[in-house]
Amino acid sequence: MLLYIHIPFCDSKCSYCAFNSYVDKFHLKSSYMQALYKQLSFELDRFEATDNSIETVFIGGGTPSTVSPKLYEPIFDLIRPYLTQDAEITSEANPNSATREWQQGMKDLGVNRLSFGVQSFNAAKLKLLNRAHTPQMAKEAITHAREIGFENISLDLIYATLGDTKELLENDLREAFSLPINHLSAYALTIEEGTAFETKPQMAKEHLDLTQWIFQNIQEHRFEQYEISNFGSYRSKHNLGYWKYKDYIGAGAGAVGKKDNERFYPSCDIECYINNPIKMRVETLSEEDARLEKIFLGFRSCIGVSKEVLSDEEKVRASVLIDEKKLLLREGVLYNPDYLLADELALFLTS
Repeated sequence: MLLYIHIPFCDSKCSYCAFNSYVDKFHLKSSYMQALYKQLSFELDRFEATDNSIETVFIGGGTPSTVSPKLYEPIFDLIRPYLTQDAEITSEANPNSATREWQQGMKDLGVNRLSFGVQSFNAAKLKLLNRAHTPQMAKEAITHAREIGFENISLDLIYATLGDTKELLENDLREAFSLPINHLSAYALTIEEGTAFETKPQMAKEHLDLTQWIFQNIQEHRFEQYEISNFGSYRSKHNLGYWKYKDYIGAGAGAVGKKDNERFYPSCDIECYINNPIKMRVETLSEEDARLEKIFLGFRSCIGVSKEVLSDEEKVRASVLIDEKKLLLREGVLYNPDYLLADELALFLTS
């Protein structure tokens, strides 16, 4: 079982961000963390959690580094008995707020992996994206993380942004690989509803040849691609758990949880969530819904798709793709060698 904890507070709202996050709710931090504690207590019972049942924890946002380690203490005290001995515990962090003191405080609580929202090492691009840090802040934050003792460190980069050139992206990758990281996430900029970029669709400029070049460049640094946006000499256990379709608790305003074929959606509104953190919408997935999700997720990652998941007609179509080397079959599992074709392959099989 996995655990995701959502922190909706941010220093600034990035121009591309569609996540449930706010820059004007900092006065609610303490009461929000208390509500998280209440929901987690409820979820641990609902998911029938026992000793060693939580394999991974991922604290995302928003910006988890805007919340003091002191406020996280009750949460960690609550979940600690349920963690496996080798649990991967990740927190996202922004370079401007992930001070050395914050990082040390989180490490003392048990966090053993940090994921930094860097996005670029180009100052002009960071300003365009409305990021609150400078390239130097990013370098210092990641350097501090290694000095403190974090062995597993990741950073995010964004590409396909208006103004991106091969030279700019090459510099971003060069700077990234000069730092003590063992994981990198590379995301193409997408224009989402409700974001500052919604009325500026020209801001996203993805070109297939440039995307392929980026992926190849990353892998030349011995960071293996194990999902459409993720690379590393270390693979995130939390990410892999989602793609393996494991159950996960989703705690926080706007988080999502899954148990068997049910999904749980707490309120996205922070005030409503604080008032009643265990009130949530429940969605029941049909067996067919779950089957299709497994196919789409499997082809986007190194997990692959068991041939047994497919219908007889889909198995015939899969054979065509195997003959064309669009899919690889090993020990009853179909693997996609080109993640950029993931959705196209899934649609071909299932439509």
